[in-house]
Amino acid sequence: MVVFPNAKINLGLYVVERRPDGFHNLETVFFPVSLYDVLEVLPGSRTQLEITGIKVDGSMENNLVFRAWRLLSDDYGIPPVHIYLHKVIPMGAGLGGGSSDGAFMLKLLNRLFELHLNPEQLKDYAVRLGADCPFFIDNLPSFASGIGDRLTPVGMNTGSLKMVIVKPPVSVNTGMAYKVIVPNQPSKSLAEVVCQPLETWRGDLVNDFEKPVFEMFPEISDVKEKLYEMGAVYSAMSGSGSAVFGLFNPIPEGLYEIFSEDYFIWTEE
Repeated sequence: MVVFPNAKINLGLYVVERRPDGFHNLETVFFPVSLYDVLEVLPGSRTQLEITGIKVDGSMENNLVFRAWRLLSDDYGIPPVHIYLHKVIPMGAGLGGGSSDGAFMLKLLNRLFELHLNPEQLKDYAVRLGADCPFFIDNLPSFASGIGDRLTPVGMNTGSLKMVIVKPPVSVNTGMAYKVIVPNQPSKSLAEVVCQPLETWRGDLVNDFEKPVFEMFPEISDVKEKLYEMGAVYSAMSGSGSAVFGLFNPIPEGLYEIFSEDYFIWTEE
């Protein structure tokens, strides 16, 4: 069975407060993006993971697709599988590629082995993999609060705007980004801001991580500035970075000339 885990972007991100457990409460809107990895699962005599595409560091046991198999195997006794993962979504980018892989693995195994888990049960497993993972179960534009696991669907229409994603050749460690962030109570709920006309987003739709991350990695800030110079209606860093997205009508020419070949560039068809 083959599935195609997709990326996400964050439309705004407010870090509201630090929790007693060391995590942070936040507000953001997760928005699915048609940039995909490829995940295939076949029967196997022992569970193993083969990864192609972008190089992935770390052990198999720590990979979220393996951990997803382990969760369901422990509870439902599903047999060993051979996992093939082709990585296209860059890591350390704020695009949720690893979280998506883990969540899609849960959904795939649920179908493959006819476990009959409903979406809420799958989300309960997904949050054990990571705070972003439950979003990818329903995979719909959603307002997220708590640690990112409390999800409310958001009706959004970006009209004819097309998306561009640019990642400079740097990666941002999420844990490090949270260490330098200063929590702040927003004056207006992000759920209200995203319902405003798109032309107002530039002044009102904020990612709290941008200021500290831009100070550490000015090349990320440069990407945002260049996307605006090319005519973006709205541009922002996604999550804790390092990818930056821009919304355009139409997609500008010359992207590949402005950014060097070591930048990751994706454009919506």
